[in-house]
Amino acid sequence: MLSCLARADTAVERADWGAFFSRFKAEGTIVICDERTATKGYMAFNSERAGKRYSPASTFKIPHALFALDSGAVHDEFEIIIWDRTKRSVSSWNQDQDLRSSMRHSVVWVYERFAEVIGEHKEREYLGRIQYGNQDPTGTSPFWVEGNLQITAHEQIDFLRKLYRNELPFSIAHQRLVKDVILMEAGREWILRGKTGWSGTIGWWVGWAEHPAGPVFFALNIDTPGRLEDLPKREAITRAILASLDALKPDAEQDGGGQPATRPESK
Repeated sequence: MLSCLARADTAVERADWGAFFSRFKAEGTIVICDERTATKGYMAFNSERAGKRYSPASTFKIPHALFALDSGAVHDEFEIIIWDRTKRSVSSWNQDQDLRSSMRHSVVWVYERFAEVIGEHKEREYLGRIQYGNQDPTGTSPFWVEGNLQITAHEQIDFLRKLYRNELPFSIAHQRLVKDVILMEAGREWILRGKTGWSGTIGWWVGWAEHPAGPVFFALNIDTPGRLEDLPKREAITRAILASLDALKPDAEQDGGGQPATRPESK
């Protein structure tokens, strides 16, 4: 299996990908690390923005699940996390959860509870251990949405590549479990894993597509001035770019006018 040299200063600028952002009327960046072939390797659109840190929002649930498992805040994918009976705006949040459902529905209160159990000191230690963004778990709660934690698209790729290879400083069993709960889709010869995120102003989609020839990692962030209406653009742009690389089939849910179809989105 090939491994692209994933460093910001080695990324090939793909100005042509700007057409995909224009198509969906979005401003943002995407970084892709294609390990299927040495001729493609590490690529980025809007490299300047790709090096800028933003709140990770719910993409932080990927490392946070590892922190929760390692600390004992949750023990496995079967443990039931009891709903506190507080009604929230997202209906899927208003019920008991487990690790898989809390990731799939991006249930903020579950991860706020994990943060309370882990504590700020331990959160900072974990962030430093994996060199995640600016490693700052302070500020308004939740710190990964409204607080001071920030990360670049390049740093997202660095983290995902280590998780894919079980190279993070956590048990292999926990890394494999987290990869399992971020599974989104699968075909006969491919698997898609990822997580969306939204800070209110910035939308993310990060993850990778697994192929027999190797993984293709991606990290996209866009501005979301239209708020909820802009959220489907995260996947639509990424899927279109991955399809152009033969890394994923074209999104069948796009309408004929080139706009992303309306569908439920985890934040």
